[in-house]
This record gives sequence, structure tokens and C-alpha cells, in this order.
Amino acid sequence: MSSAVSQLGYLGLEVSDVERWEQFATHVLGLELASGAPGEARLLRMDEHNYRFVLEAGSRDDVSYVGWQVRDEAALAAVAERLGSMGADVEWGGEELARARRVHRLFRVTDPAGLGVEVFTGPFVDNARPFRSPRGLRGFEADELGFGHVVLCVEDVEAALRFYREGLGLRTSDFIDLDIGTGEVVTAVFLHAGPRHHSLALVPVSAPKRLHHFMLEVKHMDDVGSTYDICREQNVPIASSLGRHTNDKMFSFYMESPSGFQIELGCGGVLVDDATWEIQRYDAPSLWGHRPG
Repeated sequence: MSSAVSQLGYLGLEVSDVERWEQFATHVLGLELASGAPGEARLLRMDEHNYRFVLEAGSRDDVSYVGWQVRDEAALAAVAERLGSMGADVEWGGEELARARRVHRLFRVTDPAGLGVEVFTGPFVDNARPFRSPRGLRGFEADELGFGHVVLCVEDVEAALRFYREGLGLRTSDFIDLDIGTGEVVTAVFLHAGPRHHSLALVPVSAPKRLHHFMLEVKHMDDVGSTYDICREQNVPIASSLGRHTNDKMFSFYMESPSGFQIELGCGGVLVDDATWEIQRYDAPSLWGHRPG
């Protein structure tokens, strides 16, 4: 659908230790510090976009907002109108906010769980200064695919699905039944905006943090392995060991961030072709591995 979000654009994180996060993001994740951050914030880049992550000081240690990109202003207006017709309070951002976010135009809205959502068009692209990983990683799978994916914990999954599917225009990829360790099984829903298997997953659980994890995909499997080794060497907690997922076939592992939520680093995820894709349901998240660290 042309009047839908096309990719996961950026993530705003409120963190209690900005300096520690900057060191972690550059020296462990291999992200590059970008210029143009407002105030004391830090911007982090991974591809031709000026940034993909905003680190802002605060006590929450959680996601504060998620930015979704649309292809043009017509799509931006269509998504805003659709959300407004659903009862959402759409607030158009002015020039000051657009400059701060390094985009042409955007609006803000709140999802049913209270999370800030920003929909934008025209991201600032820094082709004159190609991305260079401080760790020498050979690049991330981002660009038109978006920066990766986010997994959110929501109590009312039906309300969240209405917002993200009917409002933003995300499409269902598949479902996984998850045993959350108490004998209770919940069904996670995976949604895509473009060819990436999923840009968003919703898990119907109550949790201390809204963000369970975000995922970054590297271009080379060796960069997954070298990052795993660095985590071991620098005592970064491993939340889940190396493994491969059932649905997107991602080869990955999970580490714990300085804020306590998890980060998945992977390689080799499948792509979705909406013309041929068939929705499936799985009863396990992994083909092998992903054992608790």
C-alpha cells in the first residue's frame, strides 16, 4: 500500500548513562557517532542516513519514541488522515522539530500503549561521508530496509494491531506461540513495512520496559561472531546464545544493553515479497540455539 510506512526509520532511547551507552554503541555494536545532535543528545548512524538512534539523558532506560518513514508527502498526509479518523491525536511537527530530527516533515502521535510514534518523510542522507564502523564492521543491512526491528511488550495486543496495521499500514508476516516461562503461552505477532521480514513484533505481556529488544543485521556472519567474542571479552551479558530463528531464519545472538533491555545482532534474515508471501504460525522461536546466557 503506497499510503503506508515504508521502513523503520529511527529509535529514540532515554538512557541513564549517555557516556556508557556511547562507548557501548561504538565499541561493541560498531555504530558510528554522528554530528548534529541537539543539546547533550548523541546521534548514532549505521548507513547513509544521518542517524538511526538518538540517545537522550533520562531515568527511563527504555524506548521513548519510534520513527517510521513514508515515501513522500502524499503518503505522510494519508497516514495522518487515517490515524485521525481512528481517533488518534495527530500533532504535526514544526520546522524546529523537523530540523532536530533531520527530516523534511513529520507528525507525532501516541500508540495505544502510550509510546511516542513519529511518522516522517525526507530523512537527511549523508552520502558525502560514507558510514565507517569504529570497529571495522563490514556494514549493516539497512538503507531501504530500515535499521532493523523492534519488539515491544504490549498489554492490549488487539488495540496495538489496529494502530499499527490499520493506521500505519504494516502487514502481518507470521505468528509465534511463545512459552513465557510460567506455563502460559502467548502469541507474538510479526509485522513488516517493506521487504525486511519484520520491522515490528508485538508480544502481549506486561513488562517493566516497553522495549524487549531491537535488532541490527550485519552483512557478514563473521561480524556476528566477532561481536559475540567482544561481548565475552568485555563482560557484556549474553542474554541468548548463538542460534537461528524459525520465522525470519536470522542467525543471531542477544546481548544485554546498558539500559537492561536486549539487543539482537544477526545476519542472513529472509526478505518478504508481498505478492507471494504466505503467513505461517510457529510453536517455537528458534530452529536451534538461542539458549539463555
